[in-house]
Amino acid sequence: MTTDPSEPAYRVRVEPLGASFDAPDSLSLLEAAGFEGVSLPRSCRNGTCRTCLCRLREGSVRYRIEWPGLSAQEKREGWILPCVAVAESDLVIEYEGMEAFSR
Repeated sequence: MTTDPSEPAYRVRVEPLGASFDAPDSLSLLEAAGFEGVSLPRSCRNGTCRTCLCRLREGSVRYRIEWPGLSAQEKREGWILPCVAVAESDLVIEYEGMEAFSR
């Protein structure tokens, strides 16, 4: 992945896989993971199907769309949609059953 060196990038750790990748603020978490060879669950890539749903354990994100396919309660509980989420800090995200995916 080639990014502008002046562009902020954050480190994202994926648990329980233990993989990490850099996420510049110009890419969604899903896009950034793909550029670095980290395979995450995906389907629609527009925030509606919820295939990529995971928990944000540390850090903060913003969304590319006004209202992603999450309820207010899900957001409070820490659920995010990486296909439309952009890192605002270093992150730890967690998927159940992530062992099935590869780096």
